[in-house]
Amino acid sequence: MTVAIEMGRNAAGEAAALDLEELLATRLLVQGNSGSGKSHLLRRLLEQSAPWVQQAIIDPEGDFVTLGERFGHLVIDAEAHTEQALQLAGERARSHRVSTVLNLEGVDAEMQLRRAAAFLGGMFDVPRDHWYPVLVVVDEAQLFAPAAAGEVSDEARKLSLGAMTNLMCRGRKRGLAGVIATQRLAKLAKNVAAEASNFLMGRTFLDIDMARAADLLGMERRQAEAFRDLERGQFMALGPALSRRPLALYIGPTETQPRNATPRLTPLPGAAPEEVRAVILAAPPPEAARPTRRPPPPPAPDLLSQLMAATPATDKTPETEETPPSPEELAARRARLERILAAILADPEAGFRTVGVLYQDFLVRCRIEGLGQGAPDLAAFRRMLTRARAGISAEMAEDGIWQDVARRAAILPEDMQGIFMMLARAAHEGQPCPSDPAIARAYGTHSLGRARRLFAYMEEQGLIVCQQDGAGRRIVTLVELAWATAPGDPNAEEALAS
Repeated sequence: MTVAIEMGRNAAGEAAALDLEELLATRLLVQGNSGSGKSHLLRRLLEQSAPWVQQAIIDPEGDFVTLGERFGHLVIDAEAHTEQALQLAGERARSHRVSTVLNLEGVDAEMQLRRAAAFLGGMFDVPRDHWYPVLVVVDEAQLFAPAAAGEVSDEARKLSLGAMTNLMCRGRKRGLAGVIATQRLAKLAKNVAAEASNFLMGRTFLDIDMARAADLLGMERRQAEAFRDLERGQFMALGPALSRRPLALYIGPTETQPRNATPRLTPLPGAAPEEVRAVILAAPPPEAARPTRRPPPPPAPDLLSQLMAATPATDKTPETEETPPSPEELAARRARLERILAAILADPEAGFRTVGVLYQDFLVRCRIEGLGQGAPDLAAFRRMLTRARAGISAEMAEDGIWQDVARRAAILPEDMQGIFMMLARAAHEGQPCPSDPAIARAYGTHSLGRARRLFAYMEEQGLIVCQQDGAGRRIVTLVELAWATAPGDPNAEEALAS
């Protein structure tokens, strides 16, 4: 069955429809300067398609949170949650087919990129059984897929750009249909924009943006001037889901409104100069009376609490008082948790699953073993996973030497810390340097090039020094610790024994 949603009217006053199923397969790019009606267009698309398909909205300004009241979208305030929690929320929202709005308002630019990347990564990495169709709308896409480096860190930019590239280049097979909107085509990464087959181009004034819009629509350069004359809410449409030829389209009305309405001219209040002076130049309040930090975010909604719950609910009542476990009981429980994790990692595919998927498997096994109440949270599980992949037992981790190694590894991104500890273990025990396939598997990738880049990155951070002997075997020396691995073949297939 073909689902056609009405976006508005064409120049002849006839209804202009968008083929939703075609859109899910071919993606959409929306461009328009501020005030062109770009956000209104997205709102119309979301409202009309809400009954038919799950939606996920990356909302940097909080414009789309009002969809929750009318259409039941779950609004997630990114400011109130960590990157790990947002990744898990993305996975669970996809699995339970819950439409969401990721509200990034109030988060600085660096954190916007990181948290959007975490949420999109969670949606992208769900198991195949949950590849349901999802319309993923990213407003102000040039922020999340910039064409060039900006003020944010290079790491945050790469994380966000990687998530956007996955969405637009690889998302279709996973049921993710990207709808990206931008004010400036010239500021949007070309490999992200190039994956869209449908275009809605609104009013723009800069020559470079008009030229790119004309190229995408197959128009001649001399026709690009027409984009300056478009009215607010008028777009040129082209694509298999819209029209086979460029078509002028006027976007229809919406049922909901953004929280931040367009500013209106308002007469200034009348006040005597003496009164104005007394108010504006009044003495500042004492320093102690000023707030020193932002107020805490409001509590999350009930449904969000369910999605974010890191551990299963228990039957414990408030009246129940537990006696602290003895050291022997703690040691026994820790040993059982270590055995559960070892059983999970024994699966050859475990190295290529996301942390969120591994954690869900871990929780299920803990409940089967009767350890539901004692299961660690996600942060603790990550630390356990890092140690286990490096071949370091819980007892070893308590040793001062390995605590020092963990402190040194802390300067690396979280997903690289286990690799550093893996190298440290090999060096400490005099074993051969792990091969590229072993490093790639421990890092969760099939790419040997990425494994080699990990060595280069850690060397740039001053943590290790890589050398080769006369036979081309690799030796890694840990700076400051003065530990060195035995020579190891970078291309050897066997991984480091645990």
